[in-house]
Amino acid sequence: MVNTPGESWCQGLDFLAGRCAEYYKQGARFCKWRSVVNITAGPTDLAVRECAWGLARYAAIAQENGLVPIVEPEILLDGEHDIDTTYEIASRTWAEVFKAMADNKVMFEGILLKPSMVTPGADSDTKATPEQVAEYTLKMLKNRVPPAVPGIMFLSGGQSEMEATLNLNAMNQEPNPWHVSFSYARALQNTVLKTWAGDESKKVEAQAKLIGRAKANSMAQLGKYVKNYTY
Repeated sequence: MVNTPGESWCQGLDFLAGRCAEYYKQGARFCKWRSVVNITAGPTDLAVRECAWGLARYAAIAQENGLVPIVEPEILLDGEHDIDTTYEIASRTWAEVFKAMADNKVMFEGILLKPSMVTPGADSDTKATPEQVAEYTLKMLKNRVPPAVPGIMFLSGGQSEMEATLNLNAMNQEPNPWHVSFSYARALQNTVLKTWAGDESKKVEAQAKLIGRAKANSMAQLGKYVKNYTY
């Protein structure tokens, strides 16, 4: 993004309506748009507004063409900042995102939200417990997300597999208006890929680890994960 300290923005809104209509004909019913805010770069008000507006325009276009938009405002975990800084920036960003979606007449009951959890920066000297992450993240949800949003599924970016599972489990120990679930990549795949490493003789072992990771996170989204239990 020009005139900012190294921040980025997403392209792709041009001709999106036509693409959504075509994918709907092919059977698609959901779509996803990810946009990021970088705490180490500021973030500038311009970058936050651009992130929010792009997500809102995408969501409106997707709904107009029959798709359920998965809205992903990711607060990158890069940096040495503490959890309070993450909360402050995430609060700004989420407020902008929902304001922009309201301005674009997006139906909140027709979206899924895929946010990042509120955690310290990846290089912070202070680590947060799962209970602290749950407290800050649920506070964010309750302060910023309309209850009309039917589902929230967290991304795992920047967290280890175990951190992502324990933090999700802690969030589901507390009452909240939504079904708080997960949409993980790294926290499902990391151990699996390292185990397999392209070696066909390791395929069965890698598949077993994938099933174990999936089961662990499935239990976490119910608040029933038990650490060190073999799934």
